[in-house]
Parts: sequence; C-alpha cells; structure tokens
Amino acid sequence: MQTIFHITSQSAAAAALVAGHYIPDGFAHEGFIHCSYAHQLLNVTAAHFPDRDDLVLLEINPALLDAAVVDENLEGGDELFPHIYGHLQMTAVVQIHPFNHTETGSFYLPVALSKST
Repeated sequence: MQTIFHITSQSAAAAALVAGHYIPDGFAHEGFIHCSYAHQLLNVTAAHFPDRDDLVLLEINPALLDAAVVDENLEGGDELFPHIYGHLQMTAVVQIHPFNHTETGSFYLPVALSKST
C-alpha cells in the first residue's frame, strides 16, 4: 500500500501526538481527512496553503489505519486523492516532516521525500 500524506500545522500535529489521534477542523462537516500522495503535495500546498510557514507533513502508512482509505476526486477532474474515512490514529503516522518554503514562497519537499517522488 502506497504511503499517503496529510498537510497540517505544527501545532495541530503536536496536539495530535498528545491526544494519540488527529481530527482536522473540517472532519465533522466532510466526514473524511484529505490526504495526498507524495507527487501531489506541492500542487496541493500551492493551491490550499499559500504563504503558510507553520506546516508539517504527516507521513501515513495506510496499512496501520483502522479507517478506510478511498482514492477519489470529489471536486471534478481525473486525478484521484486519498481520503481517510475516520480518525487518524497517530500510530499510523510513521514520520512528521517539516514542510518549508523558499523566500519566494515556493514549497519544497523534505530531502527524504524528494528522493521518492
């Protein structure tokens, strides 16, 4: 099963580590957690998180989740994105990566991930 990623703030990731699980603010309304594959991260960040300097990537092993992961596109288009239909247990998060950007605001993948895309 392919590794998936969720983009969140450093503070939300820290709180999730303490709680043992992660539930994003929009979960109650949407019913799932938005995720991406590594090759999708830069486009997703540019579209949804411009000018943020507090982001991290939760690297998730889907095989460790209790919830279903569904590849789908709910906004139209052909590209499929993984969605977690349940809470994210932090035991499924294999690593938390800093997600930084250049002085011009362009994000770049951590070295460990840029080798895998």
